[in-house]
Amino acid sequence: MIDDLLIDAKDRMTKTVESTGGEFATVRTGRATPHLLDRIMVDYYGANTPLNQLANVAASEARLLTVTPYDKGAMGLIEKAIQESDIGLTPSNDGNVIRLQIPDLTEERRKEMVKVVHGVAEDGRVAVRNVRRDVMADLRELKKEGEVGEDDERRGEEALQKLTDEAIAEIDSLLKGKEEEILEV
Repeated sequence: MIDDLLIDAKDRMTKTVESTGGEFATVRTGRATPHLLDRIMVDYYGANTPLNQLANVAASEARLLTVTPYDKGAMGLIEKAIQESDIGLTPSNDGNVIRLQIPDLTEERRKEMVKVVHGVAEDGRVAVRNVRRDVMADLRELKKEGEVGEDDERRGEEALQKLTDEAIAEIDSLLKGKEEEILEV
């Protein structure tokens, strides 16, 4: 019973770490990567649609992203969505392809990006702690109902804390790598 709770907690924490890593990929670092546009939603005929479902996004050069819409009629909508997003890039449209030139990051912008990734990392840590809190409550409930003893509950809590520490350490490691990537000139 406790093992099932710990397996569930490990799965949920692993998914949280993976999600945090995915969020890190969407933060601009001065290099062109198609993941920069993953969070952009386009109002396509009244439905919020992810950009990557409406167009092919490619990093054709180190500092250039190209967005090729599948439907040429969506060109203006995609361009508008990119301009209104928080990525800070200005699209240029030639009628067939939208080009996004990625400028060098200034020192000030790099520091802002570091703050953004710290916020993303903190959200990940909070999510991991929330999983721990939920499973702790389940362990206490099992003890209260008499399904497990106090020693088993204590061992379960210790194992859960170990899983939590590992997940948070992994998030911190991802944060350190992303921070170095952002600050790299």
